[in-house]
Amino acid sequence: MYQRILIATDGSELSEKAVASGISLAVALDAEIIAFTAVPSYPSMYFEGAVVLTASEVGRIEKAWHQEAQAKVDAVQEEAHRHSVKAKAITGTGPVAESIIRAVKKYKCDLIVMASHGRKGIGRLLLGSETLDVLTHSHIPVLVLR
Repeated sequence: MYQRILIATDGSELSEKAVASGISLAVALDAEIIAFTAVPSYPSMYFEGAVVLTASEVGRIEKAWHQEAQAKVDAVQEEAHRHSVKAKAITGTGPVAESIIRAVKKYKCDLIVMASHGRKGIGRLLLGSETLDVLTHSHIPVLVLR
């Protein structure tokens, strides 16, 4: 059925639930896993939350974000290997939903597993919904866990 599953994680407790479910599904289906997280770019405009920093400070911050992201997907990869599941640890850059869709295409995934915080009302309006964006733009099935 599914041969390559992209598991999106942000390291949160809720996404850990998606990781566990995705690995269990991969075990059951004898599928491969692409462990994925997106690394944001430092905001460039005031309205995006930017604080004026030097280029070297921004570079240092972004490097730290990349290292944290790599550690998150490496942990998923290690967990998958403990369950004898073939896995790759991948990070992407840019907006989360767009990065997930790009990774799905690049690695030829046939299922996305991710979590949703289930925000509603003003919380969803202010914080957005990456899961909704993925659901809207994905051309493959998406398993959403809450």
